[in-house]
Amino acid sequence: MTAETPASALPRVAHVMAGAAAGGAELFFERLCMAQAAHGVPLLPVIRRNAERATRLNNANVPPLQLAFGGRLDLRTGPRLRRALQAFAPRVTIAWMNRAARFTPRGDWVLAGRLGGYYDLAYYRRCTHLIGNTRGLQAWMIGQGWDEKRVHYLPNFATDLACTPPRWPAQVPEGAPFLLALGRLHTNKAFDVLIRSLRHVPHIPLVIAGEGPERAALEELARREEVHARVFMPGWAVDPGALIRACSALVCPSRHEPLGNVVIEGFSAARPVVAAASQGPTELITHGHNGLLAPLEDATALAAALNEVLESPALAHDLAQAGRETYEGTFAPEPVLRAWQDFLSTVED
Repeated sequence: MTAETPASALPRVAHVMAGAAAGGAELFFERLCMAQAAHGVPLLPVIRRNAERATRLNNANVPPLQLAFGGRLDLRTGPRLRRALQAFAPRVTIAWMNRAARFTPRGDWVLAGRLGGYYDLAYYRRCTHLIGNTRGLQAWMIGQGWDEKRVHYLPNFATDLACTPPRWPAQVPEGAPFLLALGRLHTNKAFDVLIRSLRHVPHIPLVIAGEGPERAALEELARREEVHARVFMPGWAVDPGALIRACSALVCPSRHEPLGNVVIEGFSAARPVVAAASQGPTELITHGHNGLLAPLEDATALAAALNEVLESPALAHDLAQAGRETYEGTFAPEPVLRAWQDFLSTVED
């Protein structure tokens, strides 16, 4: 997609998102809707009722339709969604994840399901095409029996953080080194492994920006490991990009991570990234080139990778620069928007 593309050549698209208040897919849905609309794409976003999301989309001049997207007894959302789509007449309708796919009807549009994980494909039986945001997901869906011509890889893009002013967290003196991890405090994110690794990474503080059900367990673990004085969990970050720009290394220790948006954000910010070798980071990172990978569940190996970055400014610089090049070539807005435009313009039922 380019600024020179005439508006008449841009296909009408509806995006249907019935997801949670927060999450990687939900945030990318917002970014994509805003970016496509800014490029002149005629767009209808349909969302599960959420005042904050609606405000963000309205402020970007992308007014959403809000529906209930309730449980099995919700008999109103389906007909309302059908009427809205028939009135808007999109060329393509994208159903984002399971709940949206369950509610979104077939019609005079191409219906595609967009997956950000290894979901139950029974939800997508109405869809004629599937979209995965990693090559691994694409291969998995084909392996589940979908025609390879109807399965598409369309990556996420991250906000360009290169010019974002760095901001140190309140718990760390300005200019001092610190490690940063971001995400929901959930067992999948393996922040327990990261905390255990800190015993082998002397002195440096760790900031885990997020919230979730594992907070108490992680705080107790930090006390048992005797690293509680330098583990800080301040909750969700208001401006995570500024924290990423300030950190000495961005860490993604996840046990299960289909993509790893945080890795792409680290690339964007030109910060060195260290990750556990789960599905998404393994696809994004070439070990020793644009980041470092450690085996899953291995706190000692994770610590060794972090120490490599912290003890070698030259290595940290080279990883960060290569990550930035990866971002610019594949995960910046322009290449991703072009890929989406090609899909929306050419896909057929």
